Amino acid sequence: MPNIAIIGGQWGDEGKGKIVDLITPAFEIVARFNGGHNAGHTVIRAGTKLVLHLIPSGILHDGVLCVLGHGLVIDPAALDAESREVEALGFDVAANLVISDRAHVLLPHHRALDLMSEERKGSARLGTTGRGIGPCYEDKAARRGMRISDVLLRDRIDAKLAALREHFEALCRGHGVSSDIDWSKTADDLEGFGARIAPRVRDIAALLHRQMTDGYAVLFEGAQATLLDLDHGTYPFVTSSSAGVGGVVTGLGVPPSKIDGVLGIVKAYTTRVGTGPLPTELKDEAGEGLRERGGEYGATTGRPRRCGWFDAVVARYSARLNGFEGIALTKLDVLDTLEEIPICVGYRYRNTRLDDIPADVTIYEECKPIYENMKGWKTPTSHAREWRELPQEARDYIRKIGDLVGVEVPLVSIGPDRDESVIDESTRTAGWLRR
Repeated sequence: MPNIAIIGGQWGDEGKGKIVDLITPAFEIVARFNGGHNAGHTVIRAGTKLVLHLIPSGILHDGVLCVLGHGLVIDPAALDAESREVEALGFDVAANLVISDRAHVLLPHHRALDLMSEERKGSARLGTTGRGIGPCYEDKAARRGMRISDVLLRDRIDAKLAALREHFEALCRGHGVSSDIDWSKTADDLEGFGARIAPRVRDIAALLHRQMTDGYAVLFEGAQATLLDLDHGTYPFVTSSSAGVGGVVTGLGVPPSKIDGVLGIVKAYTTRVGTGPLPTELKDEAGEGLRERGGEYGATTGRPRRCGWFDAVVARYSARLNGFEGIALTKLDVLDTLEEIPICVGYRYRNTRLDDIPADVTIYEECKPIYENMKGWKTPTSHAREWRELPQEARDYIRKIGDLVGVEVPLVSIGPDRDESVIDESTRTAGWLRR
């Protein structure tokens, strides 16, 4: 099997967790390369719902090695809690999860800084989850961050925390707020965390190199999505890491030549959590209908997602940046009741047509969608297990999306459970999805 990257093609929440869980049996390793516990990957197995924030969705498969790369920021309390939840379902986290010695550690003061920053912005706030992800990446970029390798030694913990405390308290004084972080407890907690994870800490780049050399197939799992990428997303309404395929290289130490293919994940419509431009957003009954039928509430925060029609400009942009060779189209069943389904094929900015995403977010916020309408199928699709069992109008809609994006659509999801999926065996990339 080739090594495949799974990349979100919109603003996140595309259903990457289900797709990773679905195709993991074709791989020996699932490696997460970016983000923190601000991302929620929802997996439903035999009617049981599990939301994973840090641990790769591959952990639900026996014998699959799961990797947390150095592109992540890891909250010890969040990882411990998630590990206990997964273990309670009968899966062996200790035996099947390894952690990069170069990953950065998210600390209590990062959460305090996140909330402080959002409060100071007022109406201009970005809508972060408040979990400290951005400030942790800031410390990483400023070269004062604490890494997993640091928590393995108590004297290293104390030295790192002293420097971080000095910086944090200087910021608090500058903003006229008090600091109530218990640094002594933080040090003790980190020492215990380091002792618990020490047997699973690895040089991940070296480990993956050995495994791929030995012929093991790797599934590279990303968090968030391309339009939230720090460099390529709708800046400044983005996350703090590389959510596109470039994050595989930087977040796992994998050379580009080892990425054999990229599968984009996109919804059959569009959603976004938080603030920032969303050209196809529906602020009416149609948008509310998509939200309710699709259960569009944040897996991590519970916040209602903003909903709109499928945006081919966004998906095409992501396909070009990441080199999508195929896309998995999720939540097609949410559209089952509609008589007509618009697809955004371009934007109108004042008197100009745009067929790509502008860098200037103020221009993007003014863009109006140009729609082409597709006939709906008005019949349930969740029973389909083969391509020919989908209604003709649904197949027309899927093919139209593939044509607009410029890639094939080998996989369609028509419900939250693993078996509620259809693979188009006529596509070349369908071979990526089966062992």
